[in-house]
Amino acid sequence: MATRQTRRSQLLRALGPGLITGAADDDPSGIATYSQAGAQFGFSITWTLLFTYPLMCVIQEISARIGRTTGKGIAANIRNYYSSSVLHVIVFLLVIANTINIGADLGAMADALRLLLGGSTVAYVVMFGSICAFVQVFVPYSRYVSYLKWLTFALFTYFGTAIAVEIPWGEAARGFFIPTISRASDFWILVVAIFGTTISPYLFFWQASQEVEEIKNVEPRKPLVMAPTQAASALERIKVDTYIGMAFSNLVALAIMFTTAATLHAAGITDIETSSQAAEALRPIAGPFAFAIFTIGVIGTGLLAVPVLAGSAAYAIGEAFKWPTGLDRKPKAAKAFYATIVIATLSGLGITLSPLDPIKALFWSAVINGVVSVPVMAMMMLICVNKKIMGKFIVRGALRTLGWIVTIVMAVATAAMMGTSFWK
Repeated sequence: MATRQTRRSQLLRALGPGLITGAADDDPSGIATYSQAGAQFGFSITWTLLFTYPLMCVIQEISARIGRTTGKGIAANIRNYYSSSVLHVIVFLLVIANTINIGADLGAMADALRLLLGGSTVAYVVMFGSICAFVQVFVPYSRYVSYLKWLTFALFTYFGTAIAVEIPWGEAARGFFIPTISRASDFWILVVAIFGTTISPYLFFWQASQEVEEIKNVEPRKPLVMAPTQAASALERIKVDTYIGMAFSNLVALAIMFTTAATLHAAGITDIETSSQAAEALRPIAGPFAFAIFTIGVIGTGLLAVPVLAGSAAYAIGEAFKWPTGLDRKPKAAKAFYATIVIATLSGLGITLSPLDPIKALFWSAVINGVVSVPVMAMMMLICVNKKIMGKFIVRGALRTLGWIVTIVMAVATAAMMGTSFWK
């Protein structure tokens, strides 16, 4: 009994950056993408998640290893060893994609709360934006990370939604295990959106930077290049944390796609552009319970994802320009870093309140992430095999091979999307 409790305690301690990163992956933008996929193509597109799981595990493990090994984030390593022009382009694209994503997520959260309680969408957008900025700037790192871990429980609502509806499991299994390919441009746009929302650049930057934060805040951790004796336990922890976090992320995505395929697609509702629209469409088909828990999930995942989006942008910019960075620092000790978090959040809020169409932004932010991820992953692969950076902990063997495969897969999917759109 004691041994079992010890193992459980060790597992819980191991869960951290990977679990939070995986949960943040299922933000309102992702929920909208998965809902649109299930509504438009039914179960026939769910096979994509069978492929994204190993791919996202590989690339997120590599990002975590870069942070844990070097004690620096991805942007800092690019700045120190590669072209500054390459870094500035990557950071610029990341910040644009993150800002659009923040705005889309804040809008989705506000719409979801309005569906539940009524009231003003504008007021809810301002409220959620203020909350997300406040907790990152003023809540101490140890409490902040605990808060993010608790928010991961919001994702269990989507398992509840899947249970609440009647799913034809035979058809669902065929769609999941037998890939169906279409030449239609809409199909490839959705495939890139699914890959882009599960394999997103902000997640790479966030997990690497959180490993750096853990080095600063957990004694006696040091970068592996300085403390090689810590490598065995550290790399094993990263693998467990990442694989569990990504499994959680993909299972939630699968639950959303199964739910919308079994309800919306079956009812002929094939055009879903936001997570709140998906929730509203579920109400007359799946009942008020499914509607309510789906909607609550949108709010919970947004509260988790928006700080991660703003934080990853701040880490990237701060490391690129050699600013003091880190959520463990007091606001006065990292003014530019925290100002970036606030500005990114407020810019996203401004997008939501502007005449720009937040519905289209919500879906296309996922597509932009798919496009941006290719150069970011290519740079990560160059970093992780560079002995000057990683020392004797360069990534070797199957992990290196799979990392390049992920990069190539994302490049091919993006090219297919652009090609089919051009020839449409």
